[in-house]
Amino acid sequence: MIKYTKKEISALDKYYPQPNNLVDLFENSVKKWGGRPAIGTKNIPAKAYEWVTYNDLAGRINNLRSALSSLKMKKGDYAGVIINNSIEWFVIENAVHGLGGVYVPMYEKELMKTWHYIVKDSAMKFLFVKDQDLYDRVKHLKKEVKTLKDIFIIRGEGKSTLAALEEAGSKKKVKSSKPHWSDPAELIYTSGTTGDPKGVLLSHGNLAHCSQAGHHIYPELNETSVALSILPWAHSYALSAELHNFLQFGGSMGLMESVDTIGEDFTLVRPTHLMCVPRVFTKIYDGIQTKMKEEGGVKKLLFDMACAEAVKCRGKKPSIKFKLLDKIVFSKIRERFGGRMKGALTASAVMNPEIAYFFSDIGVPTFDCYGLTETAPAVTMNSPKYGNVLGSVGKCVEDMHVVIDKSRCEDDSEDGEVIIYGAHVMMGYHNKPKETAAIMLRDRWNGFPGIRTGDQGRFDADGNLYITGRFKDEYKLSNGKYVHPESIETDIKLVHGILNAFVYGDGKPHNIAVVVLDVAALKKDPEFGKWAKGAPEEVAANKQIQELMAVKIKGFLKKHYGGYEIPQKFIFTTEDFSLENGMLTQTMKVKRKQVLKNYEKEISKLYK
Repeated sequence: MIKYTKKEISALDKYYPQPNNLVDLFENSVKKWGGRPAIGTKNIPAKAYEWVTYNDLAGRINNLRSALSSLKMKKGDYAGVIINNSIEWFVIENAVHGLGGVYVPMYEKELMKTWHYIVKDSAMKFLFVKDQDLYDRVKHLKKEVKTLKDIFIIRGEGKSTLAALEEAGSKKKVKSSKPHWSDPAELIYTSGTTGDPKGVLLSHGNLAHCSQAGHHIYPELNETSVALSILPWAHSYALSAELHNFLQFGGSMGLMESVDTIGEDFTLVRPTHLMCVPRVFTKIYDGIQTKMKEEGGVKKLLFDMACAEAVKCRGKKPSIKFKLLDKIVFSKIRERFGGRMKGALTASAVMNPEIAYFFSDIGVPTFDCYGLTETAPAVTMNSPKYGNVLGSVGKCVEDMHVVIDKSRCEDDSEDGEVIIYGAHVMMGYHNKPKETAAIMLRDRWNGFPGIRTGDQGRFDADGNLYITGRFKDEYKLSNGKYVHPESIETDIKLVHGILNAFVYGDGKPHNIAVVVLDVAALKKDPEFGKWAKGAPEEVAANKQIQELMAVKIKGFLKKHYGGYEIPQKFIFTTEDFSLENGMLTQTMKVKRKQVLKNYEKEISKLYK
């Protein structure tokens, strides 16, 4: 665990100017934009968003902080929450921080054993849960975890509820204390594809600096900016890029009702910006392409003409023809985003350049960025200020530094392991000194610690970083060739009619792939539709569909990959990888070992 000496803190103070903690970051905004809308929630029957102001949030935070103080919460205590993005999520977070406490966010969709582990490992003192149902599921933890003093219901009335705490706190106010930038602020547990989750301890300096560094290279963000919140704040990406970021400049966030209503929510919130993962845009892109194929005729002709003209105008002044087609075609697509979207930040995987170019062409540019939970998370970003180099994850943000360590690659390789130093590097893994020592480097850059990432990458001549793989997922075929499966999987998912993919071939003569079919799309497709009849399982088992899909996958991959990388055999299924079946982490990453376990018998048959 990083513990700075007084001399080291003095030397690093210049990198953390005020506001250098999350309490000041928000309270400064309340002073400037108190009456402006901060967070909006959907009134489902009315199909309208209702907004609370910065002053509203501050009032509730003050009351809760006062109540927690009366319950003897003090600096260094841990308080957790189990609820999705909500007004209360932030109220609890800031109240805890205002007493010097550490906030521990957890997911609603989680295994009981994971909640139990986190509550115990963090030595949690107070736990807030969404409702009575969730309380009934976790109330036994009070007996099993000695440090846990009480559990409060967020949406409920009566004793041991958030409402009761706020009412009690309103009668005797306690002012907020202002944490030092080196004090711990958040304990975020990584999903982990194997073993127990690791608690990443992030300081106030890590998180406040991260949000401010992002804002500095997006100068157009201001108090009129609006985001549609679709990613969990329990993950560092949405926490820093959206929640703390937008609140620092007086922006507003409308909370998505659900994935199923995202189309309606776009039109109601009318966001100017979006923080998301590439998968969101991949699905939207595929949906647009499918609809154009279905409609055909004049609409398809105009769409194709608009796309072709957009390609001609890249990097040039828009032609009169493009302006006309943009008004007829692309403006209607932009309206589906609410009509005023200026751009989207994407992370967790690199956006396919073909899709990124398409959205840039229609006036909704995407900006790929890179980071880790262990770096709060921003490391590199594409941006209006630094430029947007599609295919890359951009340049280092201020006070962050990346080195490419080529010791794990061949001598002539441009690639190497991505090593990160800087102001966002975590304090360490909570209660895991061995794991912390394994990732932390002994040397420093400008006084900042560094970590190994396990990611493989390279720089171009202009300093843009490209992520080319993940060392822990890399494997060797029996012919000695190394394979990075993630990029192949990403490209397979670009083939129409495919939801997800998993590539495998460790120690084998060739690769195979588990492919999740989009049955609804196949039934509407003019090529597949004649065979895509009956139940989803029947569609996946259809030999003609399997053969044609295999041909399409191989043909598409030949444009980008060597023959040894292209899967030779396939398993077709309709069960997508999900949290429920254990094949995805909370951050939507594939649990490779679990997929292998689930399809072990089928994979073995392919190699016989």
